[in-house]
Amino acid sequence: MKTALYARVSTLDKGQDPTMQLRELREYCQRRGWTVTGEYVDVGVSGSKDSRPELNRLMTDGNRRQFDTVVVWKFDRFARSVSHLLRALETFKALGIEFVSYSEAIDTSTPVGKMTFTVLGAVAELERSLIIERVRAGVRNARAKGKRLGRPTVSVDHARIARMRSGGASWRVISTELGISLGTLHRLCSKIPSELPSVSA
Repeated sequence: MKTALYARVSTLDKGQDPTMQLRELREYCQRRGWTVTGEYVDVGVSGSKDSRPELNRLMTDGNRRQFDTVVVWKFDRFARSVSHLLRALETFKALGIEFVSYSEAIDTSTPVGKMTFTVLGAVAELERSLIIERVRAGVRNARAKGKRLGRPTVSVDHARIARMRSGGASWRVISTELGISLGTLHRLCSKIPSELPSVSA
């Protein structure tokens, strides 16, 4: 079986290097008779980032079906959160690629590993539901306190705009002078009296 190894150490892992992780992963693959066809190592990269050079390369090569299994030393070396891990596992599943976490003894090619994958999916779904509910509760609480939600109202002096236009100022100059975007100016001027020419004029 063609296998890809992924290892990572961050700047916070003082005095560590990925050598230990890779050595144990190589030995594990050797015991199982798997052939290591690629090693992907991110050094000095925080695990809080979804995008990492070697992780990105791993996912690209996975889409090209250059290996059958991905082996990592530990979940937190690979994914920054349960939802991030689940997205990667779903991608691997769609590609027919198995996933092994050495330290947690999780292997998605086994019945127990498949069950763990299902549990992780349920946990991630619960996490999403809780976040949505917290956001909704926060909105309800803000409204109950009389707080206005959404974009702040922008008001401008229409007479000033008219004077600036009469003086030959362009719409771009006017938007800069008023500190608003050209799009916002266009929207506001569509509501003001007809003595102002169209923004496109």
